[in-house]
Amino acid sequence: MLNVEIWSDIVCPFCYIGKRNFELACEQFPHPVEITWRSFELQKDAPKKQAGPTTKSLAARLAEKYGKSLEWAHAMNKQVTEKAASVGLAFDLDRVVPANSFDGHRLIQLAKTFGLQDQAEERLFSAYFIEGKDISDSSTLIALGSEIGLDADDVRSMLGGDRYGAEVRSDEQTATEMEVSGVPFFVINQRYAISGAQPVELFVETLHKVWTEETKK
Repeated sequence: MLNVEIWSDIVCPFCYIGKRNFELACEQFPHPVEITWRSFELQKDAPKKQAGPTTKSLAARLAEKYGKSLEWAHAMNKQVTEKAASVGLAFDLDRVVPANSFDGHRLIQLAKTFGLQDQAEERLFSAYFIEGKDISDSSTLIALGSEIGLDADDVRSMLGGDRYGAEVRSDEQTATEMEVSGVPFFVINQRYAISGAQPVELFVETLHKVWTEETKK
């Protein structure tokens, strides 16, 4: 079996696209693959979403970040939406609620203890990029956790304290030590790395290559 660790942020569109590409690659790979999701925050100091008319859209934040026009930001979002659509993901970036992802990552860490990590990752991605949900809002996270089979009271208790915060920071520290500056970032059997939302074909080729090399040992 190959073990794959994926550093990812649930507010990163290319992480969702990379997830889908990797899943499609695994469907073409005849051997078992075990996936562990690792936490990574692209913007640790991002504020929790504040409701109201002054809330900036994803496009506005993108334009501000890169010092570009709003038209440029909308064009970039259109390109990303088209790329997502090519792998079956119906992004609606105009509905996205920019938010801090730390508590979402804690929810994924909680889900991991019940064998539901992949389900949590997928549900949060969909909630953020397709449904326009605020993934920094506690009530939203409780509902999403319940949907994948977590106990609502357990999620509520976790969000009310600092549980799994250390696990999130540990994943991020490991990424720092590996000099990972962007996500998604895939590490296979702790030896082989792939950076970015690469095409399905590259993932398939790499999986076969690693399997061949590992079985020769």
